[in-house]
Amino acid sequence: MQISESELRGMTADLVDRHEATLPAMRGNLAQMVSNLRDKGLAAPSRRGFLVGSGVLFGGLALAACGSDNSDDGASGTTDNDASGTKKLEGDLIVVALAAGLEIGAVNTYQKVLDAAGSGAIKDVPPAVATFVQTAQKQHLDHADAWNSVLTGAGFAAVKDTTNLPSVEKLINDRLAGVKDAATAALLALDLENIAAATYFNGIGAISDEGGIKVSASILPVETQHVAILNFVLGKYPVPATFITAEGAVGPDAFVQS
Repeated sequence: MQISESELRGMTADLVDRHEATLPAMRGNLAQMVSNLRDKGLAAPSRRGFLVGSGVLFGGLALAACGSDNSDDGASGTTDNDASGTKKLEGDLIVVALAAGLEIGAVNTYQKVLDAAGSGAIKDVPPAVATFVQTAQKQHLDHADAWNSVLTGAGFAAVKDTTNLPSVEKLINDRLAGVKDAATAALLALDLENIAAATYFNGIGAISDEGGIKVSASILPVETQHVAILNFVLGKYPVPATFITAEGAVGPDAFVQS
């Protein structure tokens, strides 16, 4: 590790502060997005929508209260169906599902790294690095729960894995096979965080709903802080890129609907 554990602990504390500061506005913007979807006929009024509107978004409460059954929350006729009658995501909802999938991919990857460190498969992981990983993982889970609350509020199932993002799933699986130490784990995490940051930057222009734009814009600084911290851990400072760009972003077409 190229910085001291004390420095990393300080950076992680700052990361927590930034993330927590985004949550109140995020709740309001997500509620606005679901309300807008209802106004457009893309989400029927439901108990699920009430939970989102009242701000019960994080910790899985909205998802646990409502379950994954969407049989009584169907969107109106503006959503396409496939030959089997299954509702298909369209427009902003595809971007929402993409963001949820990326966040879940990061959550699962960080968990596999933590499990490997716990079993001794990854050796010599400094305690401050483990704390950063746990902190970043929780933040990704918060973001995944937030985006999934929009999907369930619109009558769709939550995204629980990267099955619908085969290119991202392959990247994660291929790279995890080569993770043997803290440095290779940090390099994988950095690549995933760069993809997430670029995708959020791209998403600000790809999404049309004002609430969704604001949510993307509020998550983006947290993702870029993850990137900055990992660059410091790996000794890549000054940070290689001064400004975030859409290079490496995953587009909506990467989300494959079954």
